[in-house]
Amino acid sequence: MSSLLTNASAMTALQTLRHTSSNLAETQNRISTGYRVAGAEDNAAYWSIATTMRSDNMALGAVEDSLGLGAATVDVMYTAMDSTVDVMNEIKAKVVAARTPGVDRTKIQSDITELQNQLRSTADSAVFNGENWLASDVTTVTSKDIVSSFTRAGGAIEIQVTTVDITATQLYDTAAGTTGILDQDRGFGGLANVTGSGGIADFDLSAVTDADTASIDALVDGIDAALGEITDSATLLGSIKSRVDLQKDFVSALRDAIDRGVGQLVDADMNKESTRLQALQTQQQLGIQALSIANQGSQNILSLFR
Repeated sequence: MSSLLTNASAMTALQTLRHTSSNLAETQNRISTGYRVAGAEDNAAYWSIATTMRSDNMALGAVEDSLGLGAATVDVMYTAMDSTVDVMNEIKAKVVAARTPGVDRTKIQSDITELQNQLRSTADSAVFNGENWLASDVTTVTSKDIVSSFTRAGGAIEIQVTTVDITATQLYDTAAGTTGILDQDRGFGGLANVTGSGGIADFDLSAVTDADTASIDALVDGIDAALGEITDSATLLGSIKSRVDLQKDFVSALRDAIDRGVGQLVDADMNKESTRLQALQTQQQLGIQALSIANQGSQNILSLFR
């Protein structure tokens, strides 16, 4: 039945065209933004997960920066400690040379004094971002933390740290001068003709005579013991540096994995969407033609009244 008041064909064609236009707008939005789920209205569950994971990934970015800062700090301390080992070896060799009868120990002490000054200079220069773990006051701060991880399990957030015991790396005690590896009293002041406070930092053997060979031997033993402690400290710093580097690589890989996971939830498949766009554009054109044909049916009724 043909009716001037109700054009069923036109109504059907119009509804189809509206549906096609809506799908076309959705597809164009996905292609423009690159997201299949751009907001909570698209998929509330996926959007919520993606938003939370993006926030956590930003936190991991801060962790990665902290690890980089920590790695740089440890590297500076390790470099200074490694240099200290070399200087200590020189001092040890000088003291052993002083054991030789008839040697001019005043000149040897002159070299040792410069090496002692170099030890202090190295420790004082081991500063990064205001941190110095070699010349420090461990009566107030005994450890340093490096933020190394950020986790969320069951909704609970946990920030994990790598702790560095700086009491094991302290070469000089900036407070009282009694706990550092180099400034602690090793009993040198009680040796015959050896002056100074009794530590590696300021012993003086220029007055030691050929008859005081036991004093020289005690100096060598004390220096060797300190060298062993410094070597242990350098080993500790090297191990921490290796761990921090490994954790930094892991956090970087973890962030990439999270990005891929979020992408699986919310990213649009551009190949699929571009194909769908072409199909919808064709459907839209056909819908317009179908609506035009349906409207022409009503106009044909006019020919009946001519």
